[in-house]
Amino acid sequence: MFTVHPSISPDVAQLAPGFRALSISVAAAPIVSAGVGEAALLRACEDVLAGQPAWADAHLNAWSDVFRAFGAKPKRTPCSAEALRKRVLRDGAMAALDPVVDLYNAVSLRYAVPVGGENADAYRGSPRLITASGSEPFDTMKEGQDATEYPDAGEVVWCDGVGVTCRRWNWRQGVRTRLSASDKHMWFILESLPEMPLDALHEAGKMLTDGLEEMMPGLQYSVSLIEAS
Repeated sequence: MFTVHPSISPDVAQLAPGFRALSISVAAAPIVSAGVGEAALLRACEDVLAGQPAWADAHLNAWSDVFRAFGAKPKRTPCSAEALRKRVLRDGAMAALDPVVDLYNAVSLRYAVPVGGENADAYRGSPRLITASGSEPFDTMKEGQDATEYPDAGEVVWCDGVGVTCRRWNWRQGVRTRLSASDKHMWFILESLPEMPLDALHEAGKMLTDGLEEMMPGLQYSVSLIEAS
């Protein structure tokens, strides 16, 4: 079974005691129900406008505190779940992008949890959550052109053997490992702090895997809980 094995560095664990995440590895199958993701996204936007779980604000506030702890400014670069919620509260909805991306954005909105989706075949080595030295390259786009940035020293990033794959923990994904519905091996990471109940984290993971199974029957997946220690 295809499985991604992410790791968390000890210095990151010290920044966010109690951090835990669901790592979901998926060997994809042909998509037969592409509308699953868009429908889930529509419902999730409605959920945000109606009011989120009682712990949602505390969870997103805790992420803001963690971002400040490594020098980020959450009002300018919020965690991915907060950024999605702000868009929905501002616009009332979110446009569909890609069946799989729509689905994991729906999970993020519904459960106020940062969710990343990556093309695992683009990785070189296993994903690692580290504090950056500042020398690791990050591939991105600026004004429609390929560009390379570098994280701040001490910034929390996901990386592999080539460079940074996501800056400021879960703020911005790189181009190289970006996920689309056509990818054969997918890796998802649902990242939570203690303010999010553990059973809610598992529910969020089930929403993702149930939706993927409906979208692409015959896929294979594995789920593991990783924790900062």
